[in-house]
Amino acid sequence: MENTGNFKVFITDDDIFCLNMYEQYLSELQYIDLSLFHNGQSCLDNLKLKPDLIFLDHNMANMNGLEVLKKIKEISPQTHVVMVSSQESINIAITSLKFGAFDYVVKDSNVSLRLKNIVMKVYLLKNDVNKNESSGSMKFRFFK
Repeated sequence: MENTGNFKVFITDDDIFCLNMYEQYLSELQYIDLSLFHNGQSCLDNLKLKPDLIFLDHNMANMNGLEVLKKIKEISPQTHVVMVSSQESINIAITSLKFGAFDYVVKDSNVSLRLKNIVMKVYLLKNDVNKNESSGSMKFRFFK
């Protein structure tokens, strides 16, 4: 990826191990504009920084991921939010998508690869939208 400095990613998880693992993985991919949050309220309080993508843990104390997702979408509907959960629950996945999540990722042995693929999709989508807005055309890239 070329210049990623203007691509903001929030990682919100109350599990410090997961938070640090995601940070390390994305930092190695040179996503240097990362912000980490230990709870949903901190994430919400920082939406003014206009993240492009938020990885949001589903199971957090005080305010679960679905509650945070709903509030993010009220405040910043254009922000892409990916629900990350240790639960392989189709109901949680469907509910997350219903409330505006871009994707649902299960915390398993493939989570790092899934995060990388999602970041690339959102980054390319953002670039396509920016190019289309500046040129006035309506061309979109579709992903498999």
